[in-house]
Amino acid sequence: MPTVTEFTVAGYCSGTEVGEVILPAQPEPLALKLSESALIVVDMQNAYASKNGYLDKAGFDISSTGTVIEQTAKAIEMARKAGMHIVFFQNGWDQQYSEAGGPGSPNWYKSNALKTMRKNPELMGTLLAKGTWDYQLVDELQPQEGDIVIPKTRYSGFYNTNLDSMLRSRGIRNLVFTGIATNVCVESTLRDGFFLEYFGVVLADATHQAGSSAIQESSLFNIATFFGWVSTVEAFSQTIHSKIA
Repeated sequence: MPTVTEFTVAGYCSGTEVGEVILPAQPEPLALKLSESALIVVDMQNAYASKNGYLDKAGFDISSTGTVIEQTAKAIEMARKAGMHIVFFQNGWDQQYSEAGGPGSPNWYKSNALKTMRKNPELMGTLLAKGTWDYQLVDELQPQEGDIVIPKTRYSGFYNTNLDSMLRSRGIRNLVFTGIATNVCVESTLRDGFFLEYFGVVLADATHQAGSSAIQESSLFNIATFFGWVSTVEAFSQTIHSKIA
């Protein structure tokens, strides 16, 4: 991943407004009003980040998710200091998986969690089912009073949730993303936000892909080129620290 010093800031000539910071990012710096920004924590659940969770049982490599948890915790801490809203997503369905859509939904065929359970019927009711350990947020990343927790039943956090109205009612225009998986739920939510006129930036070292490292790089390239911006936890933290110090 690029370091803070590798981000180009050349050509940025706009002055900052009150309460605004300039976040080093790719493909160019991004101006953020902290009062109009939210940190989005995508699906940091046992299912995706813990051994014996869904991703692990489905055969995906989760060996680096511990680092993602640590980096996400750092981002949350800085966002709290800046007074930003914190939004946690939890992905999954009811115990009977009726919210997954059934055979009439493409989600029924493309969800790897559902496919894993069909291959291993003994896992039914344990993976990504509300009320289970798998569905719970990891112990290290628990919401605090005032944080917003939004359950979702599809990859995008905007689909069939109150996310858009919640953000608009608070005047939020900028979404800073962390979480899992970069190429699935993170990118899906950022894309939908792009279409709804939100400015989305991914903190790359606080995300983890479902698949090989090449997929992570491809997803970050796709985001930076077409849908948003890519930065790091270090850049985010230093930018906020310089503003509130």
